[in-house]
Amino acid sequence: MLAVRLDKDLEKRLERLAAKTGRTKTFYAREAIEAHLDDLEDFFLAEERLRDFRSEDAIPLADLKAELGLDD
Repeated sequence: MLAVRLDKDLEKRLERLAAKTGRTKTFYAREAIEAHLDDLEDFFLAEERLRDFRSEDAIPLADLKAELGLDD
């Protein structure tokens, strides 16, 4: 269970959306949290990978292009 306080403007926007679409405010709150959570998880995973990156793991662009058959 989760309780969230929204400012009045956001609450009204959510209420209007729910009324127009026939969905519940809970549905949209859940969808918004899920979408944002996916983005946050991706961001923190990328940040973690960047911290763990070692320069010796880098592949020169020319080598990568050659490996992918993208040579000019």
